[in-house]
Amino acid sequence: MCTVIIRVPEVVTEPIRLLAVRDEDPDRPWNPLGPWWSDRPGVVGVQDRLAGGAWLAAREDRLAVLLNRAGEPELPVEQITSRGAIVLDAVVGVEPTAPSTLGFNLVTVAGGKVSVSSWDGRSLQVQGLAPGTHMVAHDDVDDRRTPRIAAWLDVFASASTGGASGEWWREWLEVLERSARIGSDDDRAIIRDNRPHGYPTQSLLACVATIDAGGSDVKYAELARPGKWSPLSFA
Repeated sequence: MCTVIIRVPEVVTEPIRLLAVRDEDPDRPWNPLGPWWSDRPGVVGVQDRLAGGAWLAAREDRLAVLLNRAGEPELPVEQITSRGAIVLDAVVGVEPTAPSTLGFNLVTVAGGKVSVSSWDGRSLQVQGLAPGTHMVAHDDVDDRRTPRIAAWLDVFASASTGGASGEWWREWLEVLERSARIGSDDDRAIIRDNRPHGYPTQSLLACVATIDAGGSDVKYAELARPGKWSPLSFA
């Protein structure tokens, strides 16, 4: 139930902006943004300590972040693999081809372009994102059947992410704070408590990122309490 907002510029030399909110079971341990993979030099990311993979990772001018979606491959349970390895592969240029994982949306930024690979357990679809502002959750890109996308995509699109330095994400955070006023169990919520919907996941943290030819600049912040809005201080 994670949410990602991406702004793709009209001019390829301008920076791509990204805001990602992670929903996960608070009892599943993770490591914050850092270089946790000794076998993958230069990669930094948010690590799932149980499976060893990443929710979000970056290297040089590449970034990838993964969101769960419905779908299960026709494989024995013991052959279904973790989705976190897909993120680590994507930031070194290895895109998924025949996943043996549960369903996902994989957002990949590379070479000034953004793509979303969507896997439903049976078919893998890849979509390049046109210039503009986009939202991804657990369904299709910009899918207005998803209540949070219908409620907030146009609001994010109207907010500025201008400026080559400083806290470019300020207006997007204002939108995020505004969205939290409706309550974390509302289908339109971005800061979420999914337990009333039958899932143990809650919003735990967020990352903001700028990606351009000079590299990727990723910053990380945790919410003070799972599933509850609190001011985010990115570092």
